[in-house]
Amino acid sequence: MKFKRVFLIVLDSVGIGESLDADRYNDQGADTLGHIAEARRGLAMPVMGKLGLSNIRDIEGILPAANPLSYFTKMQEASAGKDTMTGHWELMGLHIDTPFRTFPNGFPEELIKQIEEKTGRKVIGNKPASGTEIIEELGQRHVETGDLIVYTSADSVLQICAHEEVIPLKELYDICKYVRELTKAPEYMIGRVIARPFIGEKGSFQRTPNRHDYALKPFDRTVMNELQDSGYDVISIGKISDIYDGEGVTKSLRTISNMDGMDKLLETLDEDFQGLSFLNLVDFDAIYGHRRDPLGYGDALEEFDQRLPEVLQKLNEEDLLIITADHGNDPVHHGTDHTREYVPLLVHYQGIEKGEQLPIRETFADVGATIAENFKVKMPKFGNSFLKDIL
Repeated sequence: MKFKRVFLIVLDSVGIGESLDADRYNDQGADTLGHIAEARRGLAMPVMGKLGLSNIRDIEGILPAANPLSYFTKMQEASAGKDTMTGHWELMGLHIDTPFRTFPNGFPEELIKQIEEKTGRKVIGNKPASGTEIIEELGQRHVETGDLIVYTSADSVLQICAHEEVIPLKELYDICKYVRELTKAPEYMIGRVIARPFIGEKGSFQRTPNRHDYALKPFDRTVMNELQDSGYDVISIGKISDIYDGEGVTKSLRTISNMDGMDKLLETLDEDFQGLSFLNLVDFDAIYGHRRDPLGYGDALEEFDQRLPEVLQKLNEEDLLIITADHGNDPVHHGTDHTREYVPLLVHYQGIEKGEQLPIRETFADVGATIAENFKVKMPKFGNSFLKDIL
């Protein structure tokens, strides 16, 4: 074992340009980082610049590093799909042949009828929508009637929204668990069912941190399972545990924002553990990408960059830091969907005098394979380790 601790950060949706097969997803020209930098007339991310972000490809405002502090490249997604679960599952060594289903016209009547019969509540909404917008549209009606607000997005998700004083959290969670079981059927193949509670009054409704995701279990063992079974720690930060339905997780830390996620990461850096710390920063995707807000997205990227020195200062000589993403979400692209893009890969540890460019990775699973090789656990079926290339 070379590294005692591996810190994996997923910048949710931070793509770095259209992938080879972008045309299959109607995503020609997608470029999350490039278009954000263009919209802002440059991104101020000096720390990511020093690590080598602009050595992967030119990004306006970020100078390429003469002596990058990371090994750097980009990764192509091999699985079918461009959603959160597919990207994350592939990072840990899986390959998804059949993409999760999305429902751009709402969910089938049969499913809605089953939900209504089980809960005794009428379903309203049943369409793709922004979570904040659908609360504004249907929140008061829900408060007055107790009807369930059901909606989806460009992702493979079924979201159920309810006021905490109208439908108590336990009841909402129980409803979501029931719907999760219903939607495991092959005809639905929905990646996640999400409880979306809110509070407040008309005109000032706001979502609470009591969101809970009910995901499908991974269809096979991941690198996380192998780590856990070999006695290593697997610390999930943010929605990681939800994405894997708790599989392979030894400790889960929930977060309410990107910056809360960074705070939790820093706390983890102070812990004496052996294994993997796995962080997802979801605000990039949920707040800025889907809402097509390139300026806000840029602010969030710069805010992340400003916190990176704290992380780098806490890394010790037995730590490996990997920064990547799970898909793209170009905030100037058409629609509100994810975009099929390459994702950046930066790999850093103490003592790198001049990082080099790694070959373009043909699958995200190379990350999982590298972690598996480091800890000498069973290698995943997919992916090739780059551990020897960085040592």
